[in-house]
Amino acid sequence: MVDRTVPGPTDASVRRALHRAATGRALDVDEAAALLAARGGALDELLDVAGAVRDAGLREAGRPGVVTYSKKVFIPLTRLCRDRCHYCTFATVPHRLPAAFLDRDEVLAIARAGAAQGCKEALFTLGDRPEERWPAARRWLDERGYDSTLDYLRACAVAVLEETGLLPHLNPGVLSWSELQRLKPVAPSMGMMLETTATRLWSEPGGPHFGSPDKEPAVRLRVLDDAGRVGVPFTTGILIGIGETPAERVDAIFAIRRAHREYGHLQEVIVQNFRAKPDTAMRGMPDAELHDLAATVAVTRVLLGPKARVQAPPNLIAGEYDLLLRAGIDDWGGVSPLTPDHVNPERPWPQIDELARHTEKSGFTLRERLTIYPEYVRAGDPWLDPRLLPHVGALADPATGLAVEDARPVGRPWQEPDETYGGRTDLHATIDTTGRTGDRRGDFDHVYGDWSEVAGKVTAGGGGGTDDDLRAGLRLAADDPAALLEPRHADAALALFAADGPALDELCRLADDVRRAAVGDDVTYVVNRNINFSNVCYVGCRFCAFAQRERDADAYRLSVEQVADRAEEAWAAGASEVCLQGGIDPKLPVTVYADLVRAIKARVPGMHVHAFSPMEIVTAAAKAGVSVREWLTGLREAGLDTIPGTAAEILDDDVRWVLTKGKLPAAAWVDVVGTAHELGIRSSSTMMYGHVDHPAQWLAHFRVLAGLQDRTGGFTEFVALPFVHTNAPIYLAGIARPGPTWRENRVVHAMARLLLHGRIDNVQCSWVKLGDEGTAVMLRGGCNDLGGTLMEETISRMAGSGNGSARTEEQLIAMAAAAGRPARRRTTAYGSPRP
Repeated sequence: MVDRTVPGPTDASVRRALHRAATGRALDVDEAAALLAARGGALDELLDVAGAVRDAGLREAGRPGVVTYSKKVFIPLTRLCRDRCHYCTFATVPHRLPAAFLDRDEVLAIARAGAAQGCKEALFTLGDRPEERWPAARRWLDERGYDSTLDYLRACAVAVLEETGLLPHLNPGVLSWSELQRLKPVAPSMGMMLETTATRLWSEPGGPHFGSPDKEPAVRLRVLDDAGRVGVPFTTGILIGIGETPAERVDAIFAIRRAHREYGHLQEVIVQNFRAKPDTAMRGMPDAELHDLAATVAVTRVLLGPKARVQAPPNLIAGEYDLLLRAGIDDWGGVSPLTPDHVNPERPWPQIDELARHTEKSGFTLRERLTIYPEYVRAGDPWLDPRLLPHVGALADPATGLAVEDARPVGRPWQEPDETYGGRTDLHATIDTTGRTGDRRGDFDHVYGDWSEVAGKVTAGGGGGTDDDLRAGLRLAADDPAALLEPRHADAALALFAADGPALDELCRLADDVRRAAVGDDVTYVVNRNINFSNVCYVGCRFCAFAQRERDADAYRLSVEQVADRAEEAWAAGASEVCLQGGIDPKLPVTVYADLVRAIKARVPGMHVHAFSPMEIVTAAAKAGVSVREWLTGLREAGLDTIPGTAAEILDDDVRWVLTKGKLPAAAWVDVVGTAHELGIRSSSTMMYGHVDHPAQWLAHFRVLAGLQDRTGGFTEFVALPFVHTNAPIYLAGIARPGPTWRENRVVHAMARLLLHGRIDNVQCSWVKLGDEGTAVMLRGGCNDLGGTLMEETISRMAGSGNGSARTEEQLIAMAAAAGRPARRRTTAYGSPRP
């Protein structure tokens, strides 16, 4: 490795940083790095500052002087790994193991033995995706019918819950957003050490992580964010002494702080010191020095603040319990009376009685916690899947969220909770009369993350191009409109998005000419009914004013029977389609989606069921533990006809993570919709614009839609959705703009017609969001479809749209007439309805 030794900070810089820390001022990277060098009296002062910060946090949490630990068993599900970390003895090779994985009976034997000794946590530790490197791992999984290590891990976690009652904590390494969704229902908490943000330690030959694909810092930082988006109580931390510089070490702490401020999900941060192990490439490196560890713990505490839970593993500190307690830790991590630390087998955990004595000697009380920290136990939603509530509730003190120390785990069924329906089920009607109860949810101040962190991620768009670009764009719009999607014409396309005045009028005229040539003059519409079967949702999308907590005054949940009743009413009123969408309601059973479709088809066999956004599909499949393809196949067999292409917003993750917090990534949206198309389930496509986005992102969004349409041909229409800002949290927080301008509305609808020409024939404008007059203007600028009668519409109305929630056929025909066009009723897939 390259020697990166740099001169240490001066005594004066350490003193300045200490003074700022002691007076509660924010530290920058240089100041924090200077504090890592504190020794002697300066270190004592730093430890006093950190300890005071920790003590204030414990008082605020209602447990002053309490240091926690978790009584656990360690389950090394597999010691095979695709990575090659140069300090690791946990990972090994197949011929040194009796089998590639512990089998289910071995897993349960460890868990049962732990339960008998009062353990409450089953810590699953395993190598990253060993089947991608080791044929023996792939063969073992195939022989037992598992597609992946993560599938087997999920099955083992369920077995531990049902047969022993221990609470799984999963450490499978790098996970995607979708994989976190799949594992969340089977584990109260998960974890992955960040270790370091120093990319060079991964990318440069000789570095400790060189040759380990899962140790790339950018990948691990993405996991931290995705865990927050999914709402997983998550453990992370840093590993010190592996060759990082002080500035790189501090950068990792700042990265952890940033993730937690945005999502609030990091339940503990571990500061672990490197200890050299024999038979590893780094066996000759010196151990991280304990005063260095203490200084790092103290800096971590000061940077993360009083509410953070900071841990140092007690078996790696050479008996220096008091030093680490002075440095600001408030947790000792998991300690097992039964199993060794398989990652550090040469350093056994202390006995729990011994740990309690050392803790008490330093003036603290040792208390047992669960694998999920007390704050998340007491919060419940959205952190705990309802199927885990009975298991956690049996072991937790409801007053403190800590463990009931004499409780013994007992296996319990892992199953859906009892169904509960009700709430403000007349909201679809009363939203137009009495309106919503308040303009925001009761948890507005914290459910969406730290608004300052969110605001910092908003990116500005570029300029609108030159006059030459605009003229070139108009020529292409007239001669070859779809070519505007090509990267070589990006400047021309962006210039058109910026068009105004006479140029905008010309753009809309050209779009309407293209519309006339593609689909004629008829304005189409469908007679349909929207049914939003639940508005309970904890995803935390920052643009959404529809979602409610279960206890909010406007929350409701319809039964299957009530939904079928509304579908039957719609049929009697002449509807040919029902559109079903709901919040990501954690208490809805995974069977409800197919049950809803079957109930409607049983009641009204001829009704077209257009149902379930890609977000609903991917989360339901994850809860069920099946692939999206398998889930959609089941819905198709139940009678699902098409799906709405909502939840797209902007298909650019840079803007999605600002706008939605926890919604599915763009790639997952494409995967769900593409899979549906491959199964013969067609969909609409959408774009919501006018919030924190800009034209370059609109252009990229259209390219994604075009690429998917080229591959599958499954889109029936494109729907432009102007952002309704009035009650949107991200607008109330002062981050989003107040919806699109009138110019932007005209531009987006016209450009949709041009950019998608030859791929998607039907371009729809939303009367709910634009109003009757605005809709007529869009019909003169490239649009050919009005959507539906809706009969009820709650999502836009909760956001503050003032255009009502229903239109009659006569009113839709009048809108078309205002644009000088005839109107014609259609089916969902743009066919002609039966007489």
